[in-house]
Amino acid sequence: MVYVSRKEHFNAAHRLYNPAWSEEKNREVFGPCANVNGHGHNFELIVTVKGKPNPETGFVIDLKVLSELINREIIDKVDHRNLNLDVDFMQGKMASCEIFVAEIWAILAPAIEEVSAARLHKIQLFETAKNFVEYLGEN
Repeated sequence: MVYVSRKEHFNAAHRLYNPAWSEEKNREVFGPCANVNGHGHNFELIVTVKGKPNPETGFVIDLKVLSELINREIIDKVDHRNLNLDVDFMQGKMASCEIFVAEIWAILAPAIEEVSAARLHKIQLFETAKNFVEYLGEN
């Protein structure tokens, strides 16, 4: 099995806030991330697929095709947007990186299968240089 990764970048804002809680409880749990106007990040998204290289091309997946797919399905929908307000697949969900990465998986996994024999293996979402999440499709 060969693993191939593609890194993409986007900027987005979000607010960590539980509407069932008081403002005080939200500030206690989420700190400045509960700011009523949200806050922004320069995100990095790394998508890793796995498979056997095609004997005719030597590719697990054409990286240009993978990049175009990631951009069309995710980046174009989230870049310079507010995840809580502007992103359809995040509506009604907590905009934590943990929830966000699982939602990205739900979109990319079937899209990759439509264009390639490769399968989605892992997604890494870097919120900051020090904070990131990984998702391997488990529930």
